[in-house]
Amino acid sequence: MTILLNLFLFFVLYTITNHLFNKIRNLPPTPFPSLPIIGHLHLIKKPLHRSLSALSNYYGPILLLQFGYRRVLVVSSPSAAEDCFTKCDIAFANRPRLLAGKHLGYNFTTLAWAPYGDKLRSLRKLSAVEVLSAHRLQLLSSIRSDEVKSLVQCLFRNKKGDEHVNLKTAFFELMLNVMMRMIAGKRYYGENVEEAEQSRNFQEIVRETFIAAGTNMGDFLPLVAVIGGGEKKLKKLGARRDCFIQDLIDEHRQRIASSSSEERTKTLIEVLLSLQESEPENYTDETIKSLMLNLLGAGTDTSAVTMEWAMSVLVNNPHIIKKAQEELDSVVGDDRLMGESDIPKLPYLHCIINEVMRIYPAGPLLVPHESSEECYIGGYRIPAGTMLLVNMWSIQNDPRYWEEPTKFKPERFEGCEGVRDGFRLMPFGSGRRSCPGEGLALRMIALGLGSLLQCFDWERVGADLVDMTEGVGLTMPRAHPLVVKCSPRSSMVNLLSKV
Repeated sequence: MTILLNLFLFFVLYTITNHLFNKIRNLPPTPFPSLPIIGHLHLIKKPLHRSLSALSNYYGPILLLQFGYRRVLVVSSPSAAEDCFTKCDIAFANRPRLLAGKHLGYNFTTLAWAPYGDKLRSLRKLSAVEVLSAHRLQLLSSIRSDEVKSLVQCLFRNKKGDEHVNLKTAFFELMLNVMMRMIAGKRYYGENVEEAEQSRNFQEIVRETFIAAGTNMGDFLPLVAVIGGGEKKLKKLGARRDCFIQDLIDEHRQRIASSSSEERTKTLIEVLLSLQESEPENYTDETIKSLMLNLLGAGTDTSAVTMEWAMSVLVNNPHIIKKAQEELDSVVGDDRLMGESDIPKLPYLHCIINEVMRIYPAGPLLVPHESSEECYIGGYRIPAGTMLLVNMWSIQNDPRYWEEPTKFKPERFEGCEGVRDGFRLMPFGSGRRSCPGEGLALRMIALGLGSLLQCFDWERVGADLVDMTEGVGLTMPRAHPLVVKCSPRSSMVNLLSKV
């Protein structure tokens, strides 16, 4: 009995002392109590962005939490986000050292996980100039057009009536084929898949990666990673990913050595291997592997999820579909399929995409940052080593910053240039670690959505509205895959029959 009483008194003394010290040190508001060992993890429910938003609504837009042994700053207002990405941009240019970065990010040396410094600047320059530049994206545009055309053909061939279409699967496979054709010239889903065993291996790696990429409790409670085997699984997955992409690099290297120059567009692996010949120290195999895996991981699910949310909200608002189709008919017509060159001429389509990314951001919490030095946000002192979570979902759905935030109104973005609105809307992040793949994502989302709206009419399955409940995951997936009815538009049947 005495032992239990002493433990209780220790617990009370610890929580009260810790809470008072936070106030004395001018730290941001923090929920009381913070429990020993687990901190505030007992307050967190899924989905994480909604749970953090509820805490911020109660304690304020600058909130300090304790997740196990990690101190976490949660920011949920445009002004605080602006402080983080302008005044304190350098201080927050680092990434926290999470298990995924160690085992899937080549020990924190990739574009996504490298600490701020010369290595990161070199990788960002390489990606901006050689991989994701407007010129490179234009050279590879035929791949994106081909894959969207293949999806349209498949829908037309198999869905001439009111059959149901699983768009979650369709969008996911579309994006993976696009990315793998850009990276290695191969498609692993649908028709014309030549290497079945390699395709199955790739699909397994993709599934395991998206499962493993979720929040890992071992990042906050290290003992959990050891006991639960989470770190061991990540290490094994990292080895499989490395082996897969290395095989592709070796295959390309052999092809280059054994063949004469071909009149075709180079894959991204071939582009980087050609650079490796002149600067082997700057373009190592590990650098090539890390860039390709980053591109594959960051460029597939995010765009697929965005398109799925877009079609979900559109079938709930058929008048918006009609307005978008009228714009497409006016700009593109019915004698050819939409192309990427049409995208700048479709302002209403841009409005739809902006509104989707506002309400249903693929990254509801921006990729975590970490402070490398002490700094001040909103007047509060933020110690070095604090993990930063910017809750973009909360900011972009807050009635203080948006009129009728829960209502889908593409018209609110009419006349708006780009996909940023100060720090109220920044689906691709901001500052020194903003997403370098923004241009590719916007091209692909616009081409995919625009083509499906141009070619087909879309309806809900049944009279009820599509359930817009969110699922659990880093990219805010839908709780249930989107299944809708699809039928060719009468004005497009003649063209589609010839595609």
